[in-house]
Amino acid sequence: MRDANRIVAEVLCLMLDTVAPGITTFELDLMAEDLCRKRNSVPAFKGYHGYPSSLCVSLNEEVVHGIPSRKRKLKKGDILSVDFGVCYKGFFGDSAITIPVGKVKHETHQLLKATQKSLELAIEQVVIGNRVSDISRAVQEYVEAKGYSVVRQFVGHGIGSSLHEGPEVPNYIQNRGQSPRLIEGMVIAIEPMVNLGTAKVKILRDGWTVITADKKPSAHFEHSVAVTVDGPVVLSSRDEFLGY
Repeated sequence: MRDANRIVAEVLCLMLDTVAPGITTFELDLMAEDLCRKRNSVPAFKGYHGYPSSLCVSLNEEVVHGIPSRKRKLKKGDILSVDFGVCYKGFFGDSAITIPVGKVKHETHQLLKATQKSLELAIEQVVIGNRVSDISRAVQEYVEAKGYSVVRQFVGHGIGSSLHEGPEVPNYIQNRGQSPRLIEGMVIAIEPMVNLGTAKVKILRDGWTVITADKKPSAHFEHSVAVTVDGPVVLSSRDEFLGY
């Protein structure tokens, strides 16, 4: 799973280097799939429940599951959420980032910072004996204290020999009794989806693209994280590709 997520991280770093005004989301999809296959892995999303592409590319008010298009060129001031997964030797990796296209509005920049920070705080809770609700609380309390809202219709998930496994990992506290405990060896994909305005979302006619109900921007960050005796291990870390 570390190898699978390393490929995901490399592809997302390629996206960070490539996203710029004028490029189409279709071109990004081609580049992601090409690098994925060069690493002898298979794009996890392509064909999954009929999804047509390798990347999920969600622009501005799009929350998740945006479909790459030849017609959509990025513009200065946009934000692009890029979600990518692979299957490598029978195991899956999954991660997401939201990338500003050139300079963005201050309020949008702050939304990205807050969403990324909420993921970092959530990862700190990935400790043996903690519950999934500790992760959920870390995201919700931080995000809502900043005046943003947490998407509730879509959640994080376990990941391993399948792309989506139990347990679900919500970004808010659910009143359903006690949530599952974290045990050594689990891997979970934590993915805060945070909106500048309302938490309400709707799905477009393509059956995939999720947008905010008020058309305000949304940000999405995700890491696949292992539960170990030494604490959380971020399998999809991009550090080695960013020159850290």
